Amino acid sequence: MYDAIVVGGGPAGITATTWLARYRRSVLLVDAGQQRNRWVDSSHGYFSRDPASPGELLAAASEQLAAYPYASRRAGSVSSARVSGDAFVVTVDGVEESALRLILATGVEDAFPQVEGFFDHYGAGVFHCPSCDGYEAEGRNVVVLGWNEYVASFALNLLDWAASVTIVTDGRSFPGDGSDLATLASFGVRVIEDVCESFVGPRGGLRAVRLRTHGEVPCELAFFTVAHRPRGGLAELLGVTLSDEGCVLVDENGETNVPGVYAAGDVTPGMQLIQVAAAEGAVAGISAAQSLRGTRGAPSSPEPGPDPDLVAPSE
Repeated sequence: MYDAIVVGGGPAGITATTWLARYRRSVLLVDAGQQRNRWVDSSHGYFSRDPASPGELLAAASEQLAAYPYASRRAGSVSSARVSGDAFVVTVDGVEESALRLILATGVEDAFPQVEGFFDHYGAGVFHCPSCDGYEAEGRNVVVLGWNEYVASFALNLLDWAASVTIVTDGRSFPGDGSDLATLASFGVRVIEDVCESFVGPRGGLRAVRLRTHGEVPCELAFFTVAHRPRGGLAELLGVTLSDEGCVLVDENGETNVPGVYAAGDVTPGMQLIQVAAAEGAVAGISAAQSLRGTRGAPSSPEPGPDPDLVAPSE
């Protein structure tokens, strides 16, 4: 029995685990190693670490977490979760583990364009987030691969930085109407309904995308907007309320509608940035720890101090 189990070892999950450990609560972090940005060379805008390698950030955070004796970490996947009395039981690679609190930091799963050499460029010259990497498009020619209902606004967003933007639908029909096409054209955005066959240039040195019938379209960066899905399967099993988009809904403390179940990071609504995920992880971790004030909790945790709420405020 643990005080808390955290599912997901990205910025939200590691931060939540760290704060639980700082409250001397026994906590198990389960990490499947499926972080969304595991292919990305650099992340931006993080306080005092701009740019930074996401892998190096996670490695440093993991090393620092290991200094806390109250935190354990296990590589593995959680396949199920259920309520058992006052506790939660999760199955980690066939083994059941129990905790009084559960934090879901499971993130999202992206759909990727089926283009030859995509992962040779993803995270260096091909990106999915204008907020994260739009600045690097400043003054450059950009291709947007996309065919969903958001592709027009996605392309216009990139004009905050890019010199030019061209939409490539990978052979599908453009999802908008004539008005959308006219708006895009008024800002110089071309729409090409052609199949993207490959990227031209080495990693970090993208020069163009090669189309099946239109030849090469010059670009220094490419972005894509296809689809992404929050990993909310465990939340569903527990009866947690999800948004229409499948995100886990939480309150200001990171707690869901199921008491004792918290969530943080990209699996919840809002901006999907490393610094935001880490902040949400801190809120969820501290809130989960404070919800156990004055109770012994798991046998592996030290005797806690009294619950401060037992003392009535003076008038």
